[in-house]
Amino acid sequence: MLGFAGFLGILKIILMALAAFGLFDAAFRREDAFRAADKQNKVFWLIILGIALVVSYLFSLLSILPIAGAVASIVYIVDVRPALQQVGGGRGWGRRRGSSSDGPYGPYNGGR
Repeated sequence: MLGFAGFLGILKIILMALAAFGLFDAAFRREDAFRAADKQNKVFWLIILGIALVVSYLFSLLSILPIAGAVASIVYIVDVRPALQQVGGGRGWGRRRGSSSDGPYGPYNGGR
């Protein structure tokens, strides 16, 4: 039984990390990016992810509340975050960098 308790402890830490990552990511996104991506609003996601973090800390994983919080965190990470990145809603947080051969007006194509 000790092995199962250890597994649940590790799973609880992972779920808390997912919720914390989503919460901090949402906190650093611009409000207008949420509207542009048509994904609720920033305050909604901050509240949902904050509740998910608190619930995953306070309750046992055998309860329904941490599972609901995990679902909310996964929805944010898999659906909302990529949509926000696509509309450019970050401050460099998670955006792709250009190639090392990019110039000030776009990629360098070798004189073609």
